[in-house]
Amino acid sequence: MGSVANPVYRTGMAEGSARIIDGRRLAEDIRRAVAARVDALRRLGRPVRLDAVLATAGNADADDASRVYAENQARMCRELGIEHRLHELANLGGTGEQVAMDAIAGRVLLLSHEPAVHAIMVHLPLPESVDAFKIQSLIAPAKDVEGVNPANIGNIVYGRSSLAPCTALAVVKMIDSTGIDLRGKTVVCVGASDIVGKPIAVLLMRREATVISCNKHTPSITELTRRADVLVAAAGVAGLVKGDWLKPGAVVIDVGIHRVPGADGKPRTVGDVVFDQAAAVAGHISPVPGGVGPVTVAVLVENVVAAAERAGI
Repeated sequence: MGSVANPVYRTGMAEGSARIIDGRRLAEDIRRAVAARVDALRRLGRPVRLDAVLATAGNADADDASRVYAENQARMCRELGIEHRLHELANLGGTGEQVAMDAIAGRVLLLSHEPAVHAIMVHLPLPESVDAFKIQSLIAPAKDVEGVNPANIGNIVYGRSSLAPCTALAVVKMIDSTGIDLRGKTVVCVGASDIVGKPIAVLLMRREATVISCNKHTPSITELTRRADVLVAAAGVAGLVKGDWLKPGAVVIDVGIHRVPGADGKPRTVGDVVFDQAAAVAGHISPVPGGVGPVTVAVLVENVVAAAERAGI
């Protein structure tokens, strides 16, 4: 594929030379396009629907955080014209491993076989006794809008599914927004997790980039990162990537998100990249917050409408 004609999503120049890739603006454009597609389906008598499963364990802090996320998701769906149904399975933490597993698995299987359901997602974390991989494997691949079913992750290799993990798709969209032609470019992915690092690497391979995947055992990692035209930081380690890790002018996408104490003692949000250092060297850089996070959320609803469109074929 050639270079992408999308505008660079930026709020201006970071201190130094880098252009900031504005994830919030990119996410808003994605949502606007999703709303138009949802409206087109509704005019054809085909309303779009997302069913989400929320299994609470009886842990107040964790359950409250999950519920707030679910409520925010429901509000965004309403704004876009998507019907959102939340299936809450409450207080499964003390029910025993098999009971909890059966309750969640049963609901996922029921939704997977219900023709009126276009899209399914399962909120994490699940109760500790429940194997998330087994639950995700039960989601019908055509309805798996988070791209977490192993079948969808495998199909990415063959280019047969657009329902890839949302964060991986978000990273590719952010890279595309810079206008870079990925063919033949050297991309280094720092971090190789199953639902972020590895899918990102495969998606970029399919764009004919030369992809190097690094992990904590990679020796002399900075020798690799300094060759990267595009560097994706997805290691889950706050402040891992420093300015001297980068090739001048590189595109830097920071997937990490961490809460750390600030100089004033108050918590602040940072990524895997030391932003000020990297911005002085990079050509384009995504901030944290306001970078990959908002685009990931927008990609989820984009996957929802894509699943609904295919359901009518």
